[in-house]
Amino acid sequence: MSDRYLGFANSNLGRRLVDALGLPRPAALERWQAGRLRPVEGALLIGGGPLANRVERVSAALTDERYSCLGEGLESPAWVAGLGPKLKAVVFDASALSDSRSLGQLREFFQPVLRSLAPCAHVVILGRPPEQLDDPQARVAQRALEGFSRSLAKELRNGATAQLLYVAPDAEDQLEGALRFFLSPKSAFVSGQVLRLHACASSVQDWTRPLAGKRALVTGAARGIGAAIAETLARDGAEVILLDVPAARQDLDALAGRIGAQALTLDICASDAAQQLLQALPNGLDVLVHNAGITRDKTLANMTPDYWDAVMAVNLQAPQLLTQALLDAGHLHQHARVVLLASVSGIAGNRGQSNYAASKAGLIGLAEAWAPRLSEQGISINAVAPGFIETHMTAAMPMGLREAGRRLSSLGQGGRAQDVAEAVAWLSQPGSGAVSGQVLRVCGQALMGA
Repeated sequence: MSDRYLGFANSNLGRRLVDALGLPRPAALERWQAGRLRPVEGALLIGGGPLANRVERVSAALTDERYSCLGEGLESPAWVAGLGPKLKAVVFDASALSDSRSLGQLREFFQPVLRSLAPCAHVVILGRPPEQLDDPQARVAQRALEGFSRSLAKELRNGATAQLLYVAPDAEDQLEGALRFFLSPKSAFVSGQVLRLHACASSVQDWTRPLAGKRALVTGAARGIGAAIAETLARDGAEVILLDVPAARQDLDALAGRIGAQALTLDICASDAAQQLLQALPNGLDVLVHNAGITRDKTLANMTPDYWDAVMAVNLQAPQLLTQALLDAGHLHQHARVVLLASVSGIAGNRGQSNYAASKAGLIGLAEAWAPRLSEQGISINAVAPGFIETHMTAAMPMGLREAGRRLSSLGQGGRAQDVAEAVAWLSQPGSGAVSGQVLRVCGQALMGA
């Protein structure tokens, strides 16, 4: 369903009207388009500590236009506020900030930058994981980056986003992959996020097809977010297997024919679901995406056992049982990637969704609990938590709730299925094993749970 207010607010007449009334005017977000060659189309500004030099070394693969500011040893031309070009992307390395006084460098760097951002710009701040630092003052300074980055994301305008990446010393080689995602339109609806990068033995060999040679299974793939995930994984070179319930066979076959995928109908809650899945996947998997999910909304006082049990069975129990079966049978390859579709409801809760929120919070717990165990095989497991996404489900919501869901975020609009798919595709890449046991929210920095 289209967002009519977004379209009106960005029309010539609508822009004048909403500005005159003081109403919010969400920006039309720039998203990844087929045929695009570079993650950043415009000026990239690099500044800060020693990681800025590492970023500069890979920056030629990100954009043709690079500048530097407040960095030592950087070779890119100096950028001067008011004289330099509008900035499409910004990377500031704050990893060397070692006490509370040094945090003033954040203001010094970003204050002029904020007035020079192009529409839909992307900002990334780099730091060191505070829990890995021995110096208490440095640990305090690095932890302060989280509050700063989330506040910065809420102050940005015109569709701009900001993220914080804590980079472990042995994970610096994985910076390029993360920046290719967070500085590009692929992360259009991701903002205010904090992730940790750790060492990873795998890397992408071909950035035009980062999943080439990988076999991926997507559950709940017949339509909506699942279909978008399947299409995006196929775009990135993966051999995709689509799984959904037998009733969705027609949609599943149509999608399979369109993207050259294999269709598999299966009730993931059946008593023999694991056995059927293993038989259908004799060659195993490199990417496993648990997208299948249902809602059965009732306030807790009115929640029936059937509603509770059905949601738990599909959303939480099936992913655990099927993943465990694949692991036990050796059907998840070394360095495989597992992605669980959670929800911001699992982080913040939601009235009338105690069952759904519990199941989605459980998936986050699953990622956290299994990550250390799976790391021995080089396997990563993460949760993606969508916020308000424009789907057939949200289109059926009452208008008031739908509008509230769209506007209650820093970006002031709903996301698209493509936004979730891009996040899943990034976490499915070989180099994204640097991220594991974590949650990536695709919610436009929703105020719910922020």
